[in-house]
Amino acid sequence: MRLLSRKATCNTHGQDSSYFLGWEEYEKNPYDEIKNPTGIIQMGLAENQLSFDLLESWLANNPDAAVFKKDGQSIFRELALFQDYHGLPAFKKALVDFMAEIRGNRVTFDQNKIVLTAGATSANETLMFCLAEPGEAFLLPTPYYPGFDRDLKWRTGVEIVPIQCASSNGFQITAPALEEAYLEAQRRNLRVKGVLVTNPSNPLGTTMSRSELNLLVNFITAKGIHLISDEIYSGTVFSSPGFISIMEVLKDRKCENTEVWKRVHIVYSLSKDLGLPGFRVGAIYSNDEMVVSAATKMSSFGLVSSQTQYLLSALLSDNKFTKNYISENQRRLKQRQKLLVKGLEKAGISCLKSNAGLFCWVNMKHLLRSNTFEAEMELWKKIVYDVNLNISPGSSCHCTEPGWFRVCFANMSEETLKLAMDRLKSFVDSISKTTSHQMVKNSRKKYLTKWVFRLSFHDRGPKER
Repeated sequence: MRLLSRKATCNTHGQDSSYFLGWEEYEKNPYDEIKNPTGIIQMGLAENQLSFDLLESWLANNPDAAVFKKDGQSIFRELALFQDYHGLPAFKKALVDFMAEIRGNRVTFDQNKIVLTAGATSANETLMFCLAEPGEAFLLPTPYYPGFDRDLKWRTGVEIVPIQCASSNGFQITAPALEEAYLEAQRRNLRVKGVLVTNPSNPLGTTMSRSELNLLVNFITAKGIHLISDEIYSGTVFSSPGFISIMEVLKDRKCENTEVWKRVHIVYSLSKDLGLPGFRVGAIYSNDEMVVSAATKMSSFGLVSSQTQYLLSALLSDNKFTKNYISENQRRLKQRQKLLVKGLEKAGISCLKSNAGLFCWVNMKHLLRSNTFEAEMELWKKIVYDVNLNISPGSSCHCTEPGWFRVCFANMSEETLKLAMDRLKSFVDSISKTTSHQMVKNSRKKYLTKWVFRLSFHDRGPKER
């Protein structure tokens, strides 16, 4: 008799991905400036630690919010007792206003159409439960966030079919790639229920163009399917082109009274823009009342605590603070990204031009011994175990081209980032020296072989030749 469920014993969680294995190696030997200066530096974690001082300063100036007081009176009992899963109205209002501010107030959001979830992970999975049956599929452009193999598939039974994107056009989505992915799903006897994109992209660190967004709207309109736009990095856009939300495109196209209006859904979180992943605050925004209703019921399995909602409603309602935070955080991200790019360039490594996110999409193809994913894994293991840097290989993101890696830059100090770049440069230099030495050795061997051949040739008689 089976004592555990198939879900408990199956190996479909995705934990064996190199993306997660790199984390495990880091946890065994974490870098610490004092205690473990030769340890592994974590560059596989998309976490924003650059603006904690701004948050801590606000908390110091607003102590009542942190100790759960309102107008000087404790509201601890009110927050500690049972709350329903619809969430605190004040927080939902503050959250939709913050989302609008990030988008330059070009679009607004209705607090009655938002569902609170325990982070974006929960939001994406909840949407899968709402929109698809086990064995149905969503199309995702590659490369994509490795965690989606867990978030979208593991408990829901939904399948992922990749939209194959290439470096030749900066990994942008094209109409032929969309159609090919749709046909591939049909060949696999999978019913396609929608497309899911991250905008800004994780792992590319780029924003989607208006033409790409229009292409997606045209595609889902023609196929009669859904579109999920995961916009959790929307507040991290630090240079042009700016961020365009899918909601802005829909409004510009006057889609409010069309069927497609109800088939587009947004996922948001405060994990990246505010750097608060531990607070577990995510959200689903949908114009479909049935989706909002069902997702709200499902949210009872992953609620945001009332204390967290109260604290953040006070913070996000401070318009002066949010305006300053958004601009200052973007300035710091831009500065830190430049530092990473400069360090990579010194090591002779290039990356995709980016304008958002907490990472860069780095091209190390020239360091591979061959143009294969086996060679990519060999290089990745050297970087993790020998160089002591945890980065994410492109294969974990389902990239179709070997040699790309996601490298994070916002979860460490400037000094640690510089140390990481020094380590990487030393590694690349050692490869160059080894390659150069091998080339000289091969050249000498080739010359010696030719010399011996000539010598033996001239020593022979005319007939022997």
